[in-house]
Amino acid sequence: MAKRKKKEAFDWEDEDQEEIIWVSKSEIKRDAEDLKQLGEKLVNLTKANLTKVPLDDSLKDAIELAQRLQKEARRRQLQYIGKLLRSIDAEPIREALEKIENKHNQQQAMLHKLEILRDELIAKGDAALTDLLNEHPSADRQQLRNLIRAAQKEKEQNKPSKAYREIYQILKTLILED
Repeated sequence: MAKRKKKEAFDWEDEDQEEIIWVSKSEIKRDAEDLKQLGEKLVNLTKANLTKVPLDDSLKDAIELAQRLQKEARRRQLQYIGKLLRSIDAEPIREALEKIENKHNQQQAMLHKLEILRDELIAKGDAALTDLLNEHPSADRQQLRNLIRAAQKEKEQNKPSKAYREIYQILKTLILED
């Protein structure tokens, strides 16, 4: 009859055993599901956006195949993509995907900043114009100064804000081309 070995007791004083990090089975499953969902987002991207994401060749091929598949084959391929994602660092992929998804929000924020800058130019006049020209020396000082004065007059006389809109368009082309 074979003798059974006793399981070694966990020694809390042993430094090698202390550094082991225990991960629950549920946490491993949640991480795998997150990576599978990340893979699904990648599969749903257009080819143009997919080129902006840093992917290795095997993962890129698997994603392109999943884009062509349907139903059960697609589900299995998504599982496989999740498995491939577990073996690599997914953080750069997440960051690139977040940039693609938030591009619209970033554009809206930029346009909002332009509106604030325009209002500041009209309210403060030459002082704000000087600050703008220091940041963007290619701007036409005379044209902006004339438009600011015209916008101030329009505001005082409650006229339609033609110069107000023109300032915005100039700022948009000036700042977005830089």
